Amino acid sequence: MKPIKVFQIGCGKMSKYIMEYVQNLGGEIVGAVDINENLYGKDISEIIGGEKTGIKIEPVSKLDELLSATKPDIAVIATMSYLNDVENNIRTCITNGVNVITTSEECFYPENSNPSVYEELDCLAKSYNVTITGCGYQDVFWGSLITSLASSTHKITKIKGSSSYNVEDYGKALAEVHGAGLTIAEFNAKIASLDDISTEEREKLIQNREYTPSYMWNTVGWLADKLHLTPKSLNSKCIPTTCNSDLYSETLNMEIKEGNATGMSAVAILETEEGITIEAESIGKVYGPNDSDTNTWTIYGEPDTTITINKPDTVRLTCADIVNRIPDVIASEPGFVATSKLPEGTYKIKY
Repeated sequence: MKPIKVFQIGCGKMSKYIMEYVQNLGGEIVGAVDINENLYGKDISEIIGGEKTGIKIEPVSKLDELLSATKPDIAVIATMSYLNDVENNIRTCITNGVNVITTSEECFYPENSNPSVYEELDCLAKSYNVTITGCGYQDVFWGSLITSLASSTHKITKIKGSSSYNVEDYGKALAEVHGAGLTIAEFNAKIASLDDISTEEREKLIQNREYTPSYMWNTVGWLADKLHLTPKSLNSKCIPTTCNSDLYSETLNMEIKEGNATGMSAVAILETEEGITIEAESIGKVYGPNDSDTNTWTIYGEPDTTITINKPDTVRLTCADIVNRIPDVIASEPGFVATSKLPEGTYKIKY
């Protein structure tokens, strides 16, 4: 059997594990691009470690010609969080007949935040017989883990979850969309104000491709889809997290002053026609010395059930999920397909 050929788009902090895990499972990295000119010409082994591979990191401007030349089975996009930001790279992959899997959090379930672009890409992918999927940590720890617990619950009234992660681990772009480093006034103007609007105003932004959802906005939509629930209303709010002393951020290369935003808590609340409420909070911030990742979910009903994952290694769990999902995406029907529509993820020994 020929090895799965994988093309890496984005060679930042996440790519180290993604490319390493692909190789460990017998996949072949056939190309890599980035926007960081300091990486150009470097062998990917300088990211992963180990022996030189002969695969050098190229400018993302060469993506089209590189995909045409290397003909990968799938591209991994590990760059930005939002669909608008990865849309062009996705289109380039599609028109080259290349499947896409991405860490973009909005792509986990973009139907409820950017339906216009989602539908365009879905149609385009179907016409080229390729699949687009967004996944990562949320696929299991905000997703199938919760729906599995729901399958052993007689009656559910509410699902409530909270998860925290260190934005330092994911790169500058993610830290900035969480408001890290902003003053509280700047945070309120640039981030919190986006959700301090009416339902009608939010819907207009969504239809105009201008809404910036919190990560849990897409997660609660995924959960409702997986559980076959009918959304009735969906609201969100973002609250800054702060520090009580100055805190240095290596990712932002700045000292975050006491009282300024280190990141944010984003809460999404979805009400369903079936009477079940899904409330989910993501806390992304620059960690202080005593902080660590957390993930706790409770299903309220008959019976109540709480699950807590202590200090999950969110980065490596994200990367492992992406890599393990690659065969599922390649085998999937074409289109923009959420993992809620794919088979349950499984542990992979080899591709």
